Amino acid sequence: MSSRPHGDRRGLMLVISSPSGAGKTSLSRRLIQDHPDLSLSVSATTRSPRPGEEDGREYHFVTRDAFDAMVAEDSFLEWAEVHEHRYGTPRATVMSALDAGQDVLFDIDWQGAEIIAAGAPDDVVRVFVLPPSMPELSRRLHSRAQDPEDVIQRRLGRAPGEIEKWQAYDYVLVNEDYDRAYAELGHIYHAERLKRGRNAWLELYVAQLLSVKP
Repeated sequence: MSSRPHGDRRGLMLVISSPSGAGKTSLSRRLIQDHPDLSLSVSATTRSPRPGEEDGREYHFVTRDAFDAMVAEDSFLEWAEVHEHRYGTPRATVMSALDAGQDVLFDIDWQGAEIIAAGAPDDVVRVFVLPPSMPELSRRLHSRAQDPEDVIQRRLGRAPGEIEKWQAYDYVLVNEDYDRAYAELGHIYHAERLKRGRNAWLELYVAQLLSVKP
C-alpha cells in the first residue's frame, strides 16, 4: 500500500485570543517552536515596536498611511483598531500556506477572530485564553514592564469586554498554570489536525486499504 499522499492535507488557522496579559503570546510562541508545520501569521500594525521586537518577526510595523493603502487594496483577511492602533492579517501569505498544507497561528483580538471565522469557517479553530483572576491579570501586565501605566490601565479597562466574547470560541483555557495550559493547547491543535475534513488523503488511503484482500 502506498504511503500518505504528499500535499493533500488542508492547513488550518489556529486563532488564539485573550485580554492583554493572559498569556496568549507566550503560549503561541512555544507552540510554534515545538511544531515545525505551524507558523505565525505576522500582522501589520501601526503601533511602535516594543523593546526586543523586530520588524517582520513579531509584526510588520507600518505607518498609518501605508496601512490605509493596504486596506484600500483589500490586502487583509481582517483588520481592526485595538488600543488606538491598527492591526491587520495579510491575505495572500495565509491562503497560500493553507493550500500547501501548512498551519497558521493567529495571535489576535476577538474582533479579528470573528472576521476570520466568518470568512473561512471550515479552516478556523478558535481558542480563548482566560486569566485566573483580574488581580493576577493586573500583576502580569505590570510585571512584564512593556507599557506605561496609562496604557496598562486602558488594557485592564477593556479586559472585561474582551472576556465577554469567550462564548464565541471553540475552546477556552484558563491560564493559571502555564505548563498545564500549554499541554491543553497542544492537545487541541493535534486533535484538530486529525479531523477528517482536513485530510483529503484519507479517501484514497481507505480505497486502497479495501482493495487488498486480507
